[in-house]
Amino acid sequence: MDRLKSPARLMIVSDLDYTMVDHHDSENLSLLRFNALWESNYRHDSLLVFSTGRSPTLYKQLRKEKPMLTPDITITSVGTEITYGNSLVPDDGWVEILNQKWNRNLVIEESSKFPELTLQSETEQRPHKISFYVEKAKAQAVTKALKECFEKLGLDVKIIYSGGMDLDILPQGAGKGQALAYLLKKLKSEGKLPNNTLVCGDSGNDAELFSIPEVYGVMVSNAQEELLQWHAENAKNNPKIIHATERCASGIIQAIGHFSLGPNTSPRDVTDFLDCKLENVNYGHEVVKFYLFFERWRRAEVENSELYLASLKAACDPSASFVHPSGVEQSLCDTINAMRSCYGDKQGKQLRVWVDRVVPVQISSHTWLVKFNKWELCGEDRRCCMTTAILSSKDATSIADGFTWMHVHQTWFDESEPKDHSTWLF
Repeated sequence: MDRLKSPARLMIVSDLDYTMVDHHDSENLSLLRFNALWESNYRHDSLLVFSTGRSPTLYKQLRKEKPMLTPDITITSVGTEITYGNSLVPDDGWVEILNQKWNRNLVIEESSKFPELTLQSETEQRPHKISFYVEKAKAQAVTKALKECFEKLGLDVKIIYSGGMDLDILPQGAGKGQALAYLLKKLKSEGKLPNNTLVCGDSGNDAELFSIPEVYGVMVSNAQEELLQWHAENAKNNPKIIHATERCASGIIQAIGHFSLGPNTSPRDVTDFLDCKLENVNYGHEVVKFYLFFERWRRAEVENSELYLASLKAACDPSASFVHPSGVEQSLCDTINAMRSCYGDKQGKQLRVWVDRVVPVQISSHTWLVKFNKWELCGEDRRCCMTTAILSSKDATSIADGFTWMHVHQTWFDESEPKDHSTWLF
């Protein structure tokens, strides 16, 4: 959160499975649409929060499987763990709050007396969360009996049933809603309360998010019965909560537009970049647009036209250079010329390219140092390069006329380096 020196323009707090991530979308198109929108319009002045029932272990696994962005804040284990940044630095203050009135051993002992409950895997058992599976037909009766049992013992716990099969037992002060309330209070105390907050969910464990005052909310079109029932009983007349007509991340984009929270046209929805004009030109959009064109060029989804390559070269300084992750340096214009040979080489092969963590630093009156991670996914092959670019505004007094690329430098991220460097073109 230290990345922003002033209140976020928008904070999105989203569940993952079947909200941000659509497991029925084999090409991850809705997620990639959101990624392009966020990095091109919001990353520089807004906050992205993932709030998931997954444990840190399963959350990290999902990140390896899907083209997800890196959030500023991650809330895992149904709101019992709050971490910050890519390194997942824990919030010790939240841990102290949850430790109060929590007797984990006693909760496990009493829960084990219910044969209807099946303990989930060890990775899903967390310091402040005990997770079971339960048949949908038995969930209501078991939940009621558990509550009565814990009340007799004076245990102050919360029982959450979601997904048609998951039953989680947490401290009473835990949950996705309380975790968000804690974050908002913390941001307010720092003078950084977001101008707007949008919460997004699809299941019962997301209901608490929609209970926070002053937030906007979207239930994606594929929301489960338990969340829709909660809405009908508790928030039917709340104009700040909508049931989207689009699935998952596309429903989130729809809500941004519905509530007028900011731009809601993803660069992936723009068919011809040559005709694309933005109201607010920014470096994030420049980076997203370039690599999205690179993807479409290799998938043969744009015309094999010299006009496109000429447009790219026109955005480069004549002396601009490109340092390949192998260490080889050449002219940026020569690198663009080399793209002629790779037109359509990934046609029908599901190549996807996206950028993450686009962060600019102004280094002079009209020059920016922009750092980001550039990802490529083609089949099972997934590669990432840490990229640094220097962009200069074409007009020294304004960025309204766009940017000029001065330099691009890439280095391999972790174990992404391929045996054949020639397979990585840009």
